[in-house]
Amino acid sequence: MSLTRDIKDFALDIGYSHVGITSADDFSDFIDEVQSRGRLYDFYVEDPRKLLTGAQPKKCMPEAKSIISVVWDYSQKAFPESLLGKIGRIYQARCYNAPPHRINGARYKLLSDFLEKNGCQIGRGFLLPERRVAARAGVATFGKNNFAYAKNTGSFILLSSIVVDKELEYDSPTYEIKCPKDCTACMDACPTGAIYEPLKLNPRRCIAFNAWRTQDGFPGVTSYIPPEIREKMGTRVHGCDVCQEACPRNSAKLKSKLPQDPFLVQLAEDFSLPKMLEMSDQFYEKTVRPIMYNYISDKKYFQRNAAIALGNTGLAEHIPALDQAMDNPEELVRGYAAWGLGRIGGEKARSVLERRLKKESSSYVISEIRAALES
Repeated sequence: MSLTRDIKDFALDIGYSHVGITSADDFSDFIDEVQSRGRLYDFYVEDPRKLLTGAQPKKCMPEAKSIISVVWDYSQKAFPESLLGKIGRIYQARCYNAPPHRINGARYKLLSDFLEKNGCQIGRGFLLPERRVAARAGVATFGKNNFAYAKNTGSFILLSSIVVDKELEYDSPTYEIKCPKDCTACMDACPTGAIYEPLKLNPRRCIAFNAWRTQDGFPGVTSYIPPEIREKMGTRVHGCDVCQEACPRNSAKLKSKLPQDPFLVQLAEDFSLPKMLEMSDQFYEKTVRPIMYNYISDKKYFQRNAAIALGNTGLAEHIPALDQAMDNPEELVRGYAAWGLGRIGGEKARSVLERRLKKESSSYVISEIRAALES
């Protein structure tokens, strides 16, 4: 058998649902598209990791000849209802950027090891535009919501790729949008209007982006989330699946009766927004890190998101937790706890805010308290 066939058979054998191969030529259209978006994507263009260079594989690896694209279906098991609407499915599935000592990271390492054992040199240290790679390799199509879709799977998929120095047999591209022609379900469902045209996303209005990318020290962003976005985040603290849940192309998968994931069932029993706001070391290690290790390493951003979520519940029962958070040494947490109290409203919340205002020394937190009182 050919090396191409061997690679595909091995990838399918270790659990990938689709595998395709394309050339290592530049993705010039991707570069042009990102650069044309201007300020909306300056955080990406200016990232010190030089993310756009990955769209030029041969520049990163002169020996590059082929790219292997694989698809992992992460919706093979059910997700606990108590976690949906709080944590995105891809994070619950523990597959995105999974380390090699976890099962989903080990799968990718197995494929990498197989390629090297078969004489392939692998490109490392750069990120490819995975959705463009998958479409050019014939394993995915596009959705109006900007997600990639795989045949018989939908958009609840993880795309991964590996650049090698071997000339392999290439698959036919599937640069297609297979959404119903007049369907606008994803755009209509997005709480913040982030999808402003088919295939066009304003990331700065995206709930998922605001939940994880808004960290101090990142290019083009700060930790500040505008109040109008906070109100639309609901209880989502890490990720957002709204545009995928609304998509008719995902309806069959969403209606499927799937087996339970015992680990998630156990984790869901311990998860709660008040615990996330308090963030004890044990809760962080046992409940947060296993499914939310992807982008955030500083606890204060998780706590900020939890404060927003608790405020958006509108439940007075969460006032004590938000009041306690006003003692947090991080002014970011105190400021968003104040917002959460204002969002819940009522005399009890007002009393807490007025009491805290007299004690607060941070000008930022004071501004959040005053805004909360005015609201």
